[in-house]
Amino acid sequence: MAEKIRLRVVTPSRVLVDEEVDEVTGPGALGEFGVLPDHTAFFSLLEIGELAYKQGPVRQRLAISGGYAEVLDNVMTLLTQTAEFAEEIDAERARRAKERAEARLKELNRDDKEFLAAEAALLRALIRLQVASREARR
Repeated sequence: MAEKIRLRVVTPSRVLVDEEVDEVTGPGALGEFGVLPDHTAFFSLLEIGELAYKQGPVRQRLAISGGYAEVLDNVMTLLTQTAEFAEEIDAERARRAKERAEARLKELNRDDKEFLAAEAALLRALIRLQVASREARR
């Protein structure tokens, strides 16, 4: 039985994580999932949300914008359009993005084609603020 699982978090512009970790939790399309060493193979769509992984007593958090997750042969690979560690998040910028998305949603109704994009922008901003605030409370 393996004691660690290799975690790779990849965006189009960089590899954020390529490390051995103890556990991973993430926002799957069907709800939050957890992965431990020797996890069974699976593939999942990712939602906008918080990805967390643990190395010993240290828990790292990232805000991700959806994508795909695969677990195969004790390697978990996440492909996502964007991902940010908590300490990389500009909380003021995220607050402004939240305010813009909220204002845009007030102008739209659910039938407007821009509604889903504005709703996703709001969710991304909220997740970024959530992840950044967890880092600030450490």
